[in-house]
Amino acid sequence: MSRALHCSPAEQETPLFAVGPEVTRWARQHPLSAENVDCAIAVMLKILDGKCKMPEHEKVIMACLYETIKGWPSRYLGADMHELIQYAKTALDSDGSSDPDDSLRLFIYEKRVLAESRISRPVMKAFKRMLRETGLLPQKQNSQQDTL
Repeated sequence: MSRALHCSPAEQETPLFAVGPEVTRWARQHPLSAENVDCAIAVMLKILDGKCKMPEHEKVIMACLYETIKGWPSRYLGADMHELIQYAKTALDSDGSSDPDDSLRLFIYEKRVLAESRISRPVMKAFKRMLRETGLLPQKQNSQQDTL
């Protein structure tokens, strides 16, 4: 994970108008269901395994959303996923690497695929749509594919 994924504006390479507080404010105004918390956890895993194709600024927003809601109740994904995410973030930050080693990346990928298998496709699509409709993420044009 690169430094750009940190939520603190002081630590961002390209500050995004105090992303952390803005995301926290958004989350208070748009409480997530337990299923949506699962979706946010899965997106964070996808960011960490290096498979997320979102633009960098959207990854920052999603990482901040995860940090904001990680203590909220989820339906399927719980403490084990939070521990994995924290371990991966710590491992990546401790050596200054922007990418996990291949074994850690593969482990996260496998856990993410299993996690995503518990979330129905309609739930994930509705989550993505809600993030864009409520302004947390920018709207996509009809020709653009969602990259979450």
